Amino acid sequence: MAWNYLYLLVAIFFEVLATTALKETQGFTRLAPSLVTVAGYGLAFYFLSLPLRTMPVGIVYALWCGAGIIMITAIGWVWFRQQLDLPALVGMGLIMAGVVVINLFSKTVVH
Repeated sequence: MAWNYLYLLVAIFFEVLATTALKETQGFTRLAPSLVTVAGYGLAFYFLSLPLRTMPVGIVYALWCGAGIIMITAIGWVWFRQQLDLPALVGMGLIMAGVVVINLFSKTVVH
């Protein structure tokens, strides 16, 4: 089971990398960030497919999306200087709470 979470973390890393690079592609008109985006998403989906062999798709996708949203939002705030208002911060907190609840209390995830 530990390998599934490692694969999921790697998938999240590549998804966050690809999404960050996607902003820099300027509509896929810049080659280097475009290549990073395509390669990053390819690797993200490959590593995302590995835990799906034994874990429920809804749980894997919820964890992947939740962590990705939080990390991309943090990168947008720090790197791109994008502002976050109170509703955005509350929403991020709710997403984080959902990920924690799934991991700690759901019987769907085998620990």
